Amino acid sequence: MAVPLLDLKRQYVAIKDELDEAVHRVLDHCWFVLGPEVKELEGKIAAYCSTKFASGVASGTDALLLSLRAAGVKAGDEVITSDYSFFASAGVIARLGAKPVFVDIEPDTYNIDPAQAEAAVTPRTKAMMPVHLFGQTADMDPLMDIARKHNLAVIEDAAQAIGAEYNGRRAGAIGDFGCFSFYPSKNLGANGDGGMVVTDTAENDEMIRMLRLHGWKEKYRPLVVGYNSRLDTLQAAILLVKLKYLDDWSKRRREHADKYNAAFAGIGITTPTVREYAYHIYNQYTIEVGNRDELLKTLKEKQIGHDIYYPQPFHLMKCFEDLGHKEGEFPATERAASRAVSIPIFPEMTAAEQEEVIDVVKAVAG
Repeated sequence: MAVPLLDLKRQYVAIKDELDEAVHRVLDHCWFVLGPEVKELEGKIAAYCSTKFASGVASGTDALLLSLRAAGVKAGDEVITSDYSFFASAGVIARLGAKPVFVDIEPDTYNIDPAQAEAAVTPRTKAMMPVHLFGQTADMDPLMDIARKHNLAVIEDAAQAIGAEYNGRRAGAIGDFGCFSFYPSKNLGANGDGGMVVTDTAENDEMIRMLRLHGWKEKYRPLVVGYNSRLDTLQAAILLVKLKYLDDWSKRRREHADKYNAAFAGIGITTPTVREYAYHIYNQYTIEVGNRDELLKTLKEKQIGHDIYYPQPFHLMKCFEDLGHKEGEFPATERAASRAVSIPIFPEMTAAEQEEVIDVVKAVAG
């Protein structure tokens, strides 16, 4: 039985009437950029995250970029981040002319290791960007202690973690800025690109809003050099519908994860570690196996959806070779990059489909 890694068509069919009505409402009022649905979504995301402010932007990548700008990061500064993430986490730092300073991950959570983070601080360090990878938050208390000790801004890359929690606090609401992606594959996905920045500080929110609109506070009178990075009204309307279902979808992902965990226990397959502080929402379900190439070959033959997040650590990428890193420098990251594979965990996956995935994985890697 073929099993997709993700099936967005099933999600659409389940809420088709609501989505179609929301889209046609925007088509009727024709306010396609920063329309009323954007403002409504911003209010509801802020409430969902328990922050005072939220600003819609064009993508999760732009959410990170604008947050770095709002935090005052400029050319020559350093920003500490994880060595293991989607490229945007490091790419936005480099785009500002700043230096990404990589820190190895905890081998069991795949998130930045706080025990190694403080050693990366230098007089040029301006900010820290922890990544909440795969749907589980980084260990934020020690990271916030380091940031406050050294007067660093904290930008949470929560692109994969909307609805995740750290000691009862929502991802994105702990640092100075929280950045979300609404890429279609996310737990809360749009029908295209979209992003959001949350913050508790009016000054931060005002700067994000100026930066997303060319630097304007007053039309045609920019105070800073900004960007064109606005969340489309159509995407906001779609997200308003889906937001109502987000917690239920995350709950189903967690149920699928529990089933995987039980099936793979004690047979040589490394399953996700969930820390006591965490509420994991499983944007991905990622395992580690010693014979990954063999598993990948079989998954492809059996038409089981899968992906490798992420096959190359930042420190070994050609575009960052000028930083002078070498193989072996970040062993936990390199191990994950060579062993990890993600398998289907979307909410609409059936019991029969999950059993098929379990049987295939166990047959090869168990």
